[in-house]
Amino acid sequence: MKITTVSYSDSFGGAARAAYRIHQALRQADVDSTMIVKHAKIGDWTIQRVQDSMASRLIDRLGGAISRRITRHANLAANSYHSLAIVPTALPQFFNNSTSDLVHLHWINNEMLSIRDIGKIRKPLIWTLHDQWAFCGTEHFSENLRFSNGYEEVDPYHNILGFDLSRWTWKRKARNWKFPISIVSPSKWLADQARRSTLMRNWPIDVIPNPIDIAAWQPMNSELAREILQLPQHVPIILFGAWNGTTDHGKGFDLLVNALRILVPKIPKLNLVIFGESSPKTPLNLGIQTHYIGRLSDSISLRILYCAADATVVPSRHESFGQTASESHACGTPVVAFNTSGLKDIVEHQQTGFLAEPFDALDLANGIEWTLSNQDRHKSISVNARRRAVENWSYEVVASAYRTRFEGILNSRVISF
Repeated sequence: MKITTVSYSDSFGGAARAAYRIHQALRQADVDSTMIVKHAKIGDWTIQRVQDSMASRLIDRLGGAISRRITRHANLAANSYHSLAIVPTALPQFFNNSTSDLVHLHWINNEMLSIRDIGKIRKPLIWTLHDQWAFCGTEHFSENLRFSNGYEEVDPYHNILGFDLSRWTWKRKARNWKFPISIVSPSKWLADQARRSTLMRNWPIDVIPNPIDIAAWQPMNSELAREILQLPQHVPIILFGAWNGTTDHGKGFDLLVNALRILVPKIPKLNLVIFGESSPKTPLNLGIQTHYIGRLSDSISLRILYCAADATVVPSRHESFGQTASESHACGTPVVAFNTSGLKDIVEHQQTGFLAEPFDALDLANGIEWTLSNQDRHKSISVNARRRAVENWSYEVVASAYRTRFEGILNSRVISF
């Protein structure tokens, strides 16, 4: 079985890391997967960067710049990233002429593939979602649920010319994707959202979680981890992290700040560690000792960081899955999050962490306090967290589920387009 795995990047962002882990899991399960990316950093020989001529690279850069300029200046909903996918590429022909049995799409935005390109792929096709863009218009996460009625009502965020860019983008998808694509969602929540959409409600949708290498991501001595990172010993430490997480509305850092103000008088010597960005020029005064770690791209450093913390707080308003939470679980670190979106598939309330009422800062504070307040209970939920990762997200478990889905598609011989 030969699979072509398609992703914008092999390492930049959560979707890229998830795609690469799925690729790794498949290869360990003896599935011949080759990863095609636009931007490669890892240096894995099984990853191929898209090779274009100088002319096509120029067109790509110009097209990408135009697309970004349009979405930047259009009056679109500010709380979501937006993509047009309008620049044509030669990738559909490359896929169609390849010896692969199946093409496996992941996050393909930033003009890696156009909407029309996807409709030109003639190989059996499967698409693992990492956000809502595939069934929305331009937005990657939708708060107004226009995807559920085919963008029929007027968009309150139409652009300055009065043109509904999201509706136009959605109609291009409906026009070019004429046959159902086999969809994989990493969480029940995202699958339910896709099933509610006008575009995908009759498409085959399966739930397969994102994997993690449980051999590489595992618990280590907390005191040693803190010593390596030069973090204080014998004080409670909570961890928050995402790339630009303090400014990304979806990551909910503002909700964590409100929770911390409640916790300051309750938990003496509480420390906060922030990863994913460096210390700002004027650091926030949160009332507690705050450490900025910066961006960590390697699994070894991230594993040490998770193990140094007493709890990871993931106050996101929405997560398609929540890899920060699954990584933390694999390292035996409890997670405090809101009872929403993909995080509900990861955290077992009061078993592997705490799920607070969305988006109640007081209950988030209660969850952090509950997680840290009892040493024996903390040890128990730490063990439970590690066990949950091993049983649900190991490479072996996830690769087996994907192999079964691939075989089902190939045996049916139903080509998507």
